[in-house]
Amino acid sequence: MVGSLATGLVLAGGSALAQEVVDQAELLKPGPLPDKMIGRPDAPVTVIEYASLTCHHCQNFHKTTWPSFKAKYVDTGKVRFIIREFPLDPLATAGFMLARCAGDDKWYPVVDMLYQTGEAWNHADKPYDALVQVMRQAGMGRETVEACLRDEKTYNGIREIADRATQSFKVDSTPTFFINGRKEVGALPLDRFDKILEPLLAAKP
Repeated sequence: MVGSLATGLVLAGGSALAQEVVDQAELLKPGPLPDKMIGRPDAPVTVIEYASLTCHHCQNFHKTTWPSFKAKYVDTGKVRFIIREFPLDPLATAGFMLARCAGDDKWYPVVDMLYQTGEAWNHADKPYDALVQVMRQAGMGRETVEACLRDEKTYNGIREIADRATQSFKVDSTPTFFINGRKEVGALPLDRFDKILEPLLAAKP
């Protein structure tokens, strides 16, 4: 598996907007791997992002919009934010596996680090070796990385999450957001989130 995961190439993400609502209860059903949530579990609004670590649109969202979104909605207890794996290529799958292997407390820091350093490993001549170097910042050496990428349970779980997104929720590009079940496709700017979230929050007691 290590060999196949080491050869990933970037695929383009989506940018068009869609307006479709799916059942929130279906969205929140437990999957093969625990959801990774940021924010208060009882926040009135749930935002789920299906993302790929090698997606330029996802990277741009997390480097530019996410800090302001987090400060305005997540840190204030208004939104709980869930990132789900939708890897567009083997390299993105490897990155998500490594984030899972890093442990619950390091999962988002590793994801954020991989977005922030995407140019360093994403487009390298030897992307797998570059990814190994980046993961040293998270305290994972080459042997640990290779052991992680041989973990069939994590690999299969990530694939199942992505397959269910495609089959049940018609996700076909990244990033795709579900805002209390409302589907929005593309790296939404903060003002677009404002227009969607403010009526939802105003309706909550």
